Amino acid sequence: MSATSANPAHQHLLVFARHPELGKVKTRLAAGIGNEAALAVYRELLAHTRAVAQELPAHKTVWLAETPTTTPDSADAWPDYEQQLQFSGDLGTRMLTAFAHAFNQGARAVLIVGTDCPGLSTAILEQAYAALATHDLVVGPAEDGGYYLLGMKELCEDIFLGKSWSTDSVLAHTLADADRLGLTVAQLPTLRDVDDAADLAAWRAISGA
Repeated sequence: MSATSANPAHQHLLVFARHPELGKVKTRLAAGIGNEAALAVYRELLAHTRAVAQELPAHKTVWLAETPTTTPDSADAWPDYEQQLQFSGDLGTRMLTAFAHAFNQGARAVLIVGTDCPGLSTAILEQAYAALATHDLVVGPAEDGGYYLLGMKELCEDIFLGKSWSTDSVLAHTLADADRLGLTVAQLPTLRDVDDAADLAAWRAISGA
């Protein structure tokens, strides 16, 4: 059975996110544009992520970084998403836990994304699932040397271990691990995350916003 089988329960989409609270999101961006503006941008990115995933035939889970201290309003809700709280540990440990949870639920093709990539599209998500029919891993390279998407059809713990997270070596080390393990990898288009004021300016220049 392929990764894009007719049963959407076999496809899982994991989203790592934060509840949009002033002063707690996009801190690097806030250093350049202020907390209020950074919060507005983050809400925009959250809405974009939900929109591109809306029609995707997959079981969707949002993994929140922490329990919200305020009650989410309708604009911040994740309708039709399973909701989980991220475990403690570094990013690799938290992603490993999320992937393991999905595979324990019977998933056969699992993707994880964050909420920082305005270039993410429904077509890219569909392309990623299709790639898992013929590859062990799929990655969406980010311009900063990390990745905006990771997907696999079987749990491979080594992919999440021994990385210097939030550095420009993450993608290279991930691909090196895949090569060492003999895993086939499909790469998606390279996109740019919005982490700081320069990233925001580049996005606005492209989008015309």
